[in-house]
Amino acid sequence: MLSPLRIDPLKALEEVDGFKRKLAAGMQNLRNAGDFDFGASAREAVYREDKITLWHFKPTGKPSGRRPILISYALVNTPWMVDLQADRSLVARLLELGEDVYLIEWGYPDLADRWLTLEDYILGYLDRCIDQVRQRHGLERINLLGICEGGAFSLCYAALRGYKLQNLITMVTPVDFHTPDNMLSNWTRQMDVDLFVDTLGNVPADLMNWCYLTLKPVRLNQQKYVGMVDVLDDPKEITNFLRMEKWIFDSPDQAGEAFRQFIKDFYQANKLIKGEVEIGGERVDLGSIHLPVLNIFAEQDHLVPPSAARPLRGAVGTKDYTELSFKGGHIGIYVSGRAQREVPGAIHGWLDQRRG
Repeated sequence: MLSPLRIDPLKALEEVDGFKRKLAAGMQNLRNAGDFDFGASAREAVYREDKITLWHFKPTGKPSGRRPILISYALVNTPWMVDLQADRSLVARLLELGEDVYLIEWGYPDLADRWLTLEDYILGYLDRCIDQVRQRHGLERINLLGICEGGAFSLCYAALRGYKLQNLITMVTPVDFHTPDNMLSNWTRQMDVDLFVDTLGNVPADLMNWCYLTLKPVRLNQQKYVGMVDVLDDPKEITNFLRMEKWIFDSPDQAGEAFRQFIKDFYQANKLIKGEVEIGGERVDLGSIHLPVLNIFAEQDHLVPPSAARPLRGAVGTKDYTELSFKGGHIGIYVSGRAQREVPGAIHGWLDQRRG
């Protein structure tokens, strides 16, 4: 027989009463939260073209004269995860360490952008942003930091226009798209992407978000909202939670043609690691990348598992290759307390060894 439940009525009553007080305080905190934004560090727009904006972050100390870093984020989200709030900002920590930081905001594609290709993004917008930074600083070469899909773009760019770069940093960037534990790749491999794009045109952001959330349905659709109850009575924590939620769901649509190319060539055919990707008629050979490379990945990443990022070591032609793994997930590598302490310093230290 099952043993009877042993419940202390007084303790149970106290817990229910405590929950009611927390819930009441939480409702008030939610009403008082108001509107808020991300992008905590002071910045100015230094270049605009079509939907994109090139931002320059204002130094927080004396100008260091360091070679600038340009951040190329993925297309599937806005780039503000790297500058979410003052105490959760990769950008802010890099600025504190004396780095000079730029960032590309790709913007929100509409029907006018339906036919944008990977060539438009990589050899068009990215190339012209790099030229803008080079011209502003009077430099032949700058540092490029590519994140996730933006990291794949950066690898293609380094293979094709590497003479404009001094150092390349990739973060949570897939290189081998056919590793067994890459759930997103397994999903998309059997997808009729031509029918998908021909039917929808641009790919709706809400559909993309739904796909990402269903990769971890219990954790991302249930547990986090149950866990929210624990912080309802803390105004700061509830604001942090809502800011993260706003970033997750404030996503751009995807330009249809670029999406078609990326899914077919990278996820389905795995052409990047094979050296078969073509951008604007030019073949992307990762072996032609001879500049220093720092490859950073997250050990608990469910979108870009370490097995998808590690093959970069054997693919690039450089002898100056460094690989760093950090505890955390695809988002935690930017915003967790551990990441704030470790990741910016690792980037800064690696660059410091390659100054001059």
